[in-house]
Parts: sequence; C-alpha cells; structure tokens
Amino acid sequence: NEEVRSAVQAAIENYKSLGASVKEISLPHTRYSIACYYIIATAEASSNLARFDGVRYGHRTAHPLDYIDSYSASRAEGFGPEVKRRIMLGTYALSSGYYDAYYLKALKVRTLIKRDFTEAFKDCDAILSPTTPTPAFRIGEKSQNPLEMYLSDIYTTAANLAGIPAISIPCGLTKAGLPIGLQLMAPAFAEDRLLRIAHAFQGVTGHHQNRPPICAA
Repeated sequence: NEEVRSAVQAAIENYKSLGASVKEISLPHTRYSIACYYIIATAEASSNLARFDGVRYGHRTAHPLDYIDSYSASRAEGFGPEVKRRIMLGTYALSSGYYDAYYLKALKVRTLIKRDFTEAFKDCDAILSPTTPTPAFRIGEKSQNPLEMYLSDIYTTAANLAGIPAISIPCGLTKAGLPIGLQLMAPAFAEDRLLRIAHAFQGVTGHHQNRPPICAA
C-alpha cells in the first residue's frame, strides 16, 4: 500500500537524521515464510491442543450421550472456527504420507530462513520493515477469507520462524486516520538493542501516541 510505503520511507529518513546508516539487504527465503509458518504453526496447534478433550483439560459438554459424544461435543463447543481450522490443517500436515512432504520440508525451510537472518545481522544491527502491507482492515472484514487474512502476516512471520525478537511501533496514520506499523527486528537475545532503537524513533517523532509498543515475537 502506497501510504504504508510512504510512512515506512519517512521512518527510514528519521533514522538517518538520528545518525543511523541504512542499507538494503536481501532475505531470499523469507518469500516462503507464510507457507512455512502456517504449516509449522498449525501442526503445533494440532499437537498441543489434542489434550483439550473435555476429560483432562478444557471445556466439557454438559449432557453427552456417551464417551465419544463427550469428546467430540466438548471440542466442537470449546474451540472457535479459527482454532478448528488450524487443528484440521495441522492434523492433515502431520498425517501419514504428508508429514515428510509438508511438515518436515517446512522445518528445513525454517532453517534456511534463520540462516538468512544470521547472515544479515553480520552487517546490520537491526532490520526495518513494514508490520503489515496494508493499513488496518475492518473487524471481521477478512473472516470469510482466511487466506487473505493470513497474508497480512507476510512481514511478521519470518521473525517467529527465525527465533529473533521483533517489535511493532506506530509510524504514522493514513488519510483515513488508520495506524501504520513499523517493524524492527534484532538478533536473538538483543531485546535491549531493539527497545533502544524503537525508543529513539518514538522520541524524535512522537508517534507513540501514549500507547506501548506491541511485541511481535
């Protein structure tokens, strides 16, 4: 989105005015981060949420017909549509015949993504990007199109896969008054550096708007 692009470019100029040296870098495998993330994340959700069966953990249905109904009804009532979607996708990715093709391959791609960041941080103290490619969308606007909603995470999923700290801070508003986010990423265990860099920007621009930054990883 052009308004997002302009706000992020303005943020880069602000950092230059503070004395930062800015250079473009390449993270070649981050183009696969969305696909990789939503295979790994859904697989982990499926595995981790399996224990919420209404017997040991989680919601239990009130009047089950038998033990099978107790299990299925408890999970049907206890999970919302998005959680159910992730459980189904994750169970599919982990199923026999698909584990190697999807989950195992995604783990290998995650290693490549992490390697990209390791190489980048040899030359950079931090990495700057938009938080999302578009301004905020209306509540429920994309609930009927989960894929489009997942694509909004295109800039943020890579940090989670690489295991590095990231932070999202306000960097301006659209003409419609919607907030635009600026994402900063730093090497693992460099949270102190990340917070100092974010604080320096907010101090010179006043974009904090009395709101704390939102941690993205």
